[in-house]
Amino acid sequence: MSSASHPKSALDRVLRDPSMLKPGRIGLLTHSAAVTAELSRGVDALLSAGVEVHCLISPEHGYWGTGQAGDGHGDGHDHVTGLPVLDAYGKDADGLESLLGGQEIDQVIIDLQDIGCRFYTYMWSMTDMMTACARLGLPVTVLDRPSPLSSTALGPGLDPGCASFVGRYGIPLRHGARLGEIARTIAERHLEGMLELHVIDAPGADGTAPWVAPSPNMPALTTVALYPGTGLLEGTTLCEGRGTTRPFELFGAPWCGPEVAGALRELDLTGVKVREARFRPTHGTFSGRTLHGAQIHLEAPAGGAAGAPALPEGFDPLRIGHAIIATVASLHPAQPLWRDPAPGRPHFIDLLWGSPALREGIEAGAGYEEILAASPAPIEMRR
Repeated sequence: MSSASHPKSALDRVLRDPSMLKPGRIGLLTHSAAVTAELSRGVDALLSAGVEVHCLISPEHGYWGTGQAGDGHGDGHDHVTGLPVLDAYGKDADGLESLLGGQEIDQVIIDLQDIGCRFYTYMWSMTDMMTACARLGLPVTVLDRPSPLSSTALGPGLDPGCASFVGRYGIPLRHGARLGEIARTIAERHLEGMLELHVIDAPGADGTAPWVAPSPNMPALTTVALYPGTGLLEGTTLCEGRGTTRPFELFGAPWCGPEVAGALRELDLTGVKVREARFRPTHGTFSGRTLHGAQIHLEAPAGGAAGAPALPEGFDPLRIGHAIIATVASLHPAQPLWRDPAPGRPHFIDLLWGSPALREGIEAGAGYEEILAASPAPIEMRR
């Protein structure tokens, strides 16, 4: 039975009724994780339905999601369709305006699998694309998708001084929203009627679609659930598990020992268990070195199997991220904790959190709630 018979994403709806899209030549901002309900590639399905896709535009990690963090994987051509693949990563709205200006397209369609966290960059590729299209007078259609996890918004907003490609605006750190909601919010707040935006909503329930990893270090739903908290470790000198089969679940450093896991277990963090671990990353921080640290195991919710989309009651990944960093800071005060900032830029941890409040709070020994209270409030989402 075809995916169009059981639509879950906006893509499935469009395949059932292609007239939902405006006619004309399309630039498709997408990646290989944007699949149909039957796991066919979105671009192939659209072309088969007669949709006039003129070029593919890929975000961070490239169209196939094989590039590591900070890698757009270059331009080229899709091996199946022969369509040109334009690399959007590393280009802000100005760069995208120049990129699109050289293409003979009438509109841009965006179909991306997001994970619900502010510092995951696909929402900002979408935002910059919307801005560029507003300047060029190109309409944008967002094909929405269910969120991988059904989750409420958590965490701070963003200080404008900490705006970057891991956070343009003050969306909640774990926003748990669909990209269509983000697009409506950005258009209403920051483009003020300049953009012709269409959002085709996804009929499927959150947490129901098969998981297709949108990037190399987001292999499973457990990773997605922990990432808004353990992703903060990228702003520290700790290894966050890249280069292992359990990124953002494992963490450690050469100077850590069993005391880290022991101290975290004493905190009795809701929804997780902590295990002492040793591991050797094949790339990334401390590549090739055996590290000592811990693994964070997400507990199965009541009545569910391990790795199920539902989250344990009371689970807060941001609290877990704070607990890890604060524990290491307390146990190893002589070790440098924060990644060095780029020249003239805030600390990377400030860009991830959205303000200096987390860094300054941990340095002062502040608790999680105190740090949240000192952080910028998030903006309200356009549901």
